Amino acid sequence: MNLVPMNPWTHAHFLDIGQIRELERNLARSSPEALMTLAGQAVARLARAVAPHARRAWVACGPGNNGGDGLEAAIELKSAGMEVRVSLMADLDQMPADAARALSRAHAAGVVIDTFVPDQWLAQLENTDLCIDALLGLGTNRAATGSVLRAIELLNNNRAPTLSVDVPSGLDPRTGRSHGGACVHARYTLALLALKPGLLTGQGRDVCGQLWLAPLGANVRQQPCAGFTGPPADLPARAHASHKGMHGDVAVIGGGKGMTGASLLAGESALMAGAGRLFWCPLSLTDPMAAWSSNLMLRDWQSLDLQRMTVVCGCGGGSEILQVLPDVIRRSHRLVLDADALNAIAADPRLQTLVRARTPLTTVLTPHPLEAARLMGVEVDTIESDRLQAVRDLSLLMGACTVVLKGSGTLVAQGGERVYVNSTGNARLAVAGTGDVLAGLTGARMTQHADSFSASCAAVWEHGLIADRWPADKSLSASSMVEQLQSPPARC
Repeated sequence: MNLVPMNPWTHAHFLDIGQIRELERNLARSSPEALMTLAGQAVARLARAVAPHARRAWVACGPGNNGGDGLEAAIELKSAGMEVRVSLMADLDQMPADAARALSRAHAAGVVIDTFVPDQWLAQLENTDLCIDALLGLGTNRAATGSVLRAIELLNNNRAPTLSVDVPSGLDPRTGRSHGGACVHARYTLALLALKPGLLTGQGRDVCGQLWLAPLGANVRQQPCAGFTGPPADLPARAHASHKGMHGDVAVIGGGKGMTGASLLAGESALMAGAGRLFWCPLSLTDPMAAWSSNLMLRDWQSLDLQRMTVVCGCGGGSEILQVLPDVIRRSHRLVLDADALNAIAADPRLQTLVRARTPLTTVLTPHPLEAARLMGVEVDTIESDRLQAVRDLSLLMGACTVVLKGSGTLVAQGGERVYVNSTGNARLAVAGTGDVLAGLTGARMTQHADSFSASCAAVWEHGLIADRWPADKSLSASSMVEQLQSPPARC
């Protein structure tokens, strides 16, 4: 049975909860008990792999099939010689048939099972080597209460590592949000059958720990609800007999009074990522120019032929961006809209109409959650409560643009249908200027990829990977990120 570690180099797909349930029903038709047995075996196998010296395990089981998976895991661990105790928080008369069969098997195997969280066991928890969370799984649809809530609190306060079965209990597997209550903070999570979007969006990245997948032999044929970014295709090497004009022109328009640094970061990023020429078009030249990079060509944006280049607009644009946006939106062949450009568009229906009218021209929007909320006319919590749906809706609202919704589990969507969840990145990116770096990097990749969706997926993956590879003892800054960007290889 294969267990697949989910890391930045893994390609996989997501299924929504309805698709998972359909897959479970299809598999159960051939052998109802087999699926739960396979799940329990997979959990036990991972448990022994991540805690090879564990001798004592506590398995917290809920009332549904997730609890049944935990019972099957307990059987496997006991047969491997581990001391196992199960706390089953369920009405035994209301258990699903598969879980009830697992309970009978566990009794027959001699597993110690309590139908509550016994005080005498709690007193010994500090000697436990491993905890398994099989409380709720996909069944999370409201805040945990009662004995389930108590078990979640114990799992989080215990020193032993916790392995969550399928989904950390309390986490919404679709949205990555908790239902207003406690949520298990697992050291490891083993997703069963397929990935769920909530595992890598919203709070999912904080509570899942190290993520693994057990396909359980399922032949997934459904159309995935989202994809999973991985390493982009290698860019073709540059021919020796080439010149700067053959490798893409990028214009960065932004940098209003007091904010030229943002546009400089975007410009340097695009250049370091392989743009042949970078035209820097600050909207204010009253700031000190000591930071101006000699690598960037200073231009008045109106002098440029925007119809032949990729334009990154909005970084540090301030209120000055309002004066240039209508022409930039109309004239740019390929356009990345970021920061103050997005805020200006959100406040002006006429600009929104111009953006929609760009179809089929290439347009990428790179909002953070607040900018996305402004564009959609909703509260930030509405965006964060269902990031997957929000990025789909925003992509359609803005004329089928490619939308990069930044945040924990950055999402890339196009036309309301294609959605990818980015697998790279961490909290080091929560520092000023990293969004400007991403905008410039996206502009560069748009000069090198055939479509804006592929370019955006490549950019967010590379951007996050820099943070993932950053030394733990060093601070990450936007300018230090620029130095790590990769341009296409050269032919010798």
